[in-house]
Amino acid sequence: MITTYTRKVVPPINMLFSRKYRHENTVIDIGGIQIGGERVVIMAGPCSVESRQQIIEIAQAVKKVKASMLRGGAFKARSSPYSFQGLGEQGLHFLAEARTATGLPIVTEVMSPSQVPLVAAYADILQVGARNMQNFPLLCSLGGIRKPVLLKRGMGNTLEELLLAAEYILSAGNHQVILCERGIRTYESATRNTLDINAIPVLKEMTHLPVIVDPSHAIGKAQFVTAIARSAIAAGADGLLVEVHTHPAKALSDGEQSLSPSMFATLMLEVERIAGALQRHI
Repeated sequence: MITTYTRKVVPPINMLFSRKYRHENTVIDIGGIQIGGERVVIMAGPCSVESRQQIIEIAQAVKKVKASMLRGGAFKARSSPYSFQGLGEQGLHFLAEARTATGLPIVTEVMSPSQVPLVAAYADILQVGARNMQNFPLLCSLGGIRKPVLLKRGMGNTLEELLLAAEYILSAGNHQVILCERGIRTYESATRNTLDINAIPVLKEMTHLPVIVDPSHAIGKAQFVTAIARSAIAAGADGLLVEVHTHPAKALSDGEQSLSPSMFATLMLEVERIAGALQRHI
């Protein structure tokens, strides 16, 4: 009889994401904007960068009402191969121009290890989308850079799996990780996803990493996004990732969940009030 021995990799007792490893909150500073501290950081912009004029126009609109950062996708992971996939490097150029025009740091998605150097050359925060949360080669590649990473929870993943995905980045040397709850897939069909509001306080107890919420993907319908955003801040989220478009009906992706500038202004006003009640500010 041949006996096969398999080496068992024993994880450290105190994972790098854990409160046991680091008790105090991790605060990530991006050009003076601190994520994980007293400030509630609002990242806003379109799902996809569609043109130079579009992204600059939206950047100016969200900055006018105190958004902290500009979000926008140059590379897009889409469920259908026939959906708009983004402008690629040209989209990154347009994001950089919008940053120059407004001063807003930019958050944009990276989809593969090969894209990391290119996206890192433009972005202030590199976003890992829900579909790539367990793309382990990508996570390891992001561990080798010195820029913040926004890690979205997969639509069918547990909080433990989210934290272990973060551990890949942390253990590879990059300690600037921001977690994002963006809703999970449940049996409910009235909304796009179901926001796991429980995840916010639970993660805050389990980890020192900043936790933000994407209310746009969490519910998928623009008319409900502000209500979900309010609940996220009340539950202790460190910020929001919100989709905003000047012409939602004409958006090339996620128009149904994108706020108009006027709707976003209302969201900002209401979120600011809730943050103030918790001795925080935007």
